Amino acid sequence: MNFREGFWSIYREALPVLLVALAGGLFSGLVLEELLESVARFPGLLVMVPVFLATRGNVYGALGGRISSGLHQGLIPPEFEWNDRLVNAVVASFLNGVTISAVIGVLSWIALQALGWPSAALSELVAIMLIAGTLTSVVLIFGLLAILFGGYKLGYDPDNLVGPIVTTLGDVFGMVFLFVAVAVVEAVVV
Repeated sequence: MNFREGFWSIYREALPVLLVALAGGLFSGLVLEELLESVARFPGLLVMVPVFLATRGNVYGALGGRISSGLHQGLIPPEFEWNDRLVNAVVASFLNGVTISAVIGVLSWIALQALGWPSAALSELVAIMLIAGTLTSVVLIFGLLAILFGGYKLGYDPDNLVGPIVTTLGDVFGMVFLFVAVAVVEAVVV
């Protein structure tokens, strides 16, 4: 394959996924607009949003990279079946995703206190992050695996899919589940 063929192959595979990512980003912005109403009830909520979304990409981008490498090397079959490498990667990513969510809540609260800015209670911020982090982790794991396995079976290079998939799923479901988490915490607190 020469340079031109390689370029067009990557472009052809990545462009549709990037267009879906664009639509997902716009949808996430609309959900954020709705979430703004909750900021008065939970001061400090907006401080956590960019960090939360960024960590979804970091944790699950690494998972996607591992899965992609495993698919290329033949170490992971493109199937939902028991595979020690796959299970270990998924469990580690899930634990990292949920743990870092709690850490985001704690560090955000500490930063707001240090700056003297208004803040919701520590328990509220951590609960919001844990609920949103857990729900997002489940969707990201299964969504990422389904799309990577399906794409691989159809002949797509999983390396071209990982980045846009993780950012899109992370942004869309991250915002939706932040909204859900705020509603749950608000219902429990009231």
